[in-house]
Amino acid sequence: MPIFPPKRKSQAKKDDPTNGVIPSISDITTNTSAPNTNSSAVTNSSRPSSFSSSSSRRSTASSSNGDSRVDPPKLIFHCQLAHGSPTGLIAGFSNVRELYQKIADCFEIPVPTILFCTLNTHKIDMSQLLGGQIGLTDFIFAHVKGQAKEIDIVKSEAALGLTITDNGAGYAFIKRIKEGSVIDRLKTLVKVGDHIEKINDKSLVGSRHFEVAKMLKELPVGSTFTMRLVEPNAFGFHIEPAKRGRKTGDVKNGTKTLRFKADGRASVEDIDDTMVKAIDRINGLLETFMGINDSDLAQQIWDFAQNKTNPSDFAMAIDESEIGAFNFTDEFIFDLWAAIDDIKAGRIKDRDYEDERL
Repeated sequence: MPIFPPKRKSQAKKDDPTNGVIPSISDITTNTSAPNTNSSAVTNSSRPSSFSSSSSRRSTASSSNGDSRVDPPKLIFHCQLAHGSPTGLIAGFSNVRELYQKIADCFEIPVPTILFCTLNTHKIDMSQLLGGQIGLTDFIFAHVKGQAKEIDIVKSEAALGLTITDNGAGYAFIKRIKEGSVIDRLKTLVKVGDHIEKINDKSLVGSRHFEVAKMLKELPVGSTFTMRLVEPNAFGFHIEPAKRGRKTGDVKNGTKTLRFKADGRASVEDIDDTMVKAIDRINGLLETFMGINDSDLAQQIWDFAQNKTNPSDFAMAIDESEIGAFNFTDEFIFDLWAAIDDIKAGRIKDRDYEDERL
C-alpha cells in the first residue's frame, strides 16, 4: 500500500498554539573532560555525581515594590556520550534540536555528529529512545556517528522489513528489522540504529522518516540499489552513571516529565499512563501502515482524539491540521480511532496489548 494513498485532501494548516511553557531556567552546558573554573557546574569524570541539588533549589528575588517572588526550579539533566565520556550537565532547551546543540556545546563536538539519544542506557536500545518527552530524573546518552558503509541490496520482495524513525533533527535511522525479511538476511551488515544517509546517489540528510520510507517503497521489486549507512560509534570507554536521587516537592517517584510540544515549546507535566499506552499503540499502527515510528506524530494523533466523541470529528480534526498532509485513508483513521477508544475505555488490558503486539 502506498504511503500516501490519495484518499482525502488535507485542509489549510491552522495555528493552534499549545498552552504551557518550560519553566525559566538558566543555561548550563558543561564539558567535564577537563577542569574549568568558568563553568557553572562540573562533575568528576571518574565518579559521576547524583542528581544535582541545584535542580530543586528555589531562589527568591525582590521586586521594586518590595514583594518577593519564587523562581521555578531549574531543570538540569545529566548526559554522557554513549561510547564513553565524563558526565556533563545539560539545561536550557525546549526542543530536540536545542537539546542536541546543548549536548554538542557541552562535549565540544559538532552538532551533526549526534545521531540520536537514549534514556538511562548507553546501549542501542530502541525501547529507550528519546522521543517527545524526558522524565525529570532520566539520564541522557548521546549516540554519535561511527563507521560509514555502503551496501548493495536486491529488493527481492515488496517489503524490505524496515521500521524507520528519525531524531527530529534531520537524521532518519533504522528502529526495527523484521525477522526473516530482506534486510534481516543482511543483519551482519545492516543493523538497528544505522542512520540512512543515502539511497543510491540521493542524500537523505534532512529528510523525515516517512520520506525515506516512501522512497524505499517506490523502488521497483527486483531492482538493486545502494544504501549508504552510518552506524553509531560503539568504541571507547564507558563510565556507568550513579543512580540519580529523586527530587522532593513537585517531582515524586518520577511521575513528572518534560514534554516537547509541536509548537517548539516544552512543559513539565504529570505522566499519563493511559496516554503512554495509547501512543505506543498508535506507533504500532503507524509501523504497520506506513513503516515508520514517530512518538511525536503519535502524540499529536492522541491529542486530536481528546474531547472527540466519534470518528468523523476525529477525522476532521486531523484533516484540518498540519498532519492532514499525510492523507490518511478512512480505513486507517477508523483503526486509529478504534485503538484510542479501546485504550480510553480500558477495554484492553496490559497483557492483551502485549500479546497483540507480539
